[in-house]
Amino acid sequence: MAEIIQRDGTWTFDGDALRLVPGHDKNVGLLRKTLGELAVPLGALAGVSFEQGKKSGRLRLRLRDGADPLLHATGGRLTDASDPYQLTVESDRYGVAEYFVDEIRNALLLDEVPATAVDRYLLPGPAVPLSVSAGDGTASFDGEHIRLEWNWKTEEAKSAAGARTIALADIQSVEWHPAVGLENGSLRFTVRGASTKAPPKYDPNSVDLWGFKKDPLMALVAAAVQARLPHPSAPPTTDTPRKQLAAAPEPPQEPDHDALLRRLRELGDLHKSGVLTDEEFTLAKQAVLRGM
Repeated sequence: MAEIIQRDGTWTFDGDALRLVPGHDKNVGLLRKTLGELAVPLGALAGVSFEQGKKSGRLRLRLRDGADPLLHATGGRLTDASDPYQLTVESDRYGVAEYFVDEIRNALLLDEVPATAVDRYLLPGPAVPLSVSAGDGTASFDGEHIRLEWNWKTEEAKSAAGARTIALADIQSVEWHPAVGLENGSLRFTVRGASTKAPPKYDPNSVDLWGFKKDPLMALVAAAVQARLPHPSAPPTTDTPRKQLAAAPEPPQEPDHDALLRRLRELGDLHKSGVLTDEEFTLAKQAVLRGM
């Protein structure tokens, strides 16, 4: 087992998984503190690195693309303070950090873990129910529905219709953007049949974020929803919906040649007995022969 304990947090590796526990240092972001302990399976890792500095260094985990719903929903836009896959290392622990990196890299090699993308989430995402208030509203998620409630700072054009409830089944995608410079951030849900190009401050399916302390917590709501949506790289299902099966035509049956031969003999007997005219017999016989 390898372990490194710092004010920024504690990372422990037992050969199968990494346990990441955030520290209580003032530099630890609110998102990391709220997210709490994370268990990252070895199979979710694409690599690990350690960067040395004069006063401190930094351990970084690189996850396989598509393994974590938090990283997918935030699109690599988390700050260093909010990123749970980074750890600040004090200079007197550089040797421990290097040993930690070697242990993980050796385990990746021994288990032959590929660095390629995955088609299913290997981390569960934040637990629900979950509720966060930031920007112009409150976003709550119970695992099946998103509820957006507005405050006195919400634009009237968006708040006039009141609180909004969105079923998970109606959500196509979710993404979180931080506020950068003069640009506001957002938590935005793309809802089937309600796509819009309106900015988040006017979009009833978005929370507008202004760059305050609690804004990163909206990324947890995004991740919790993302974890329960179909994985974007998942292979198409092989199950055919019942409605499609009901509407689909019956597959053509292979012709029964014995039955067709019997039918030809019956037609010949009917023709000989005068029941069928020459023309009728010819047409009927041609139809049977086409079936053969």
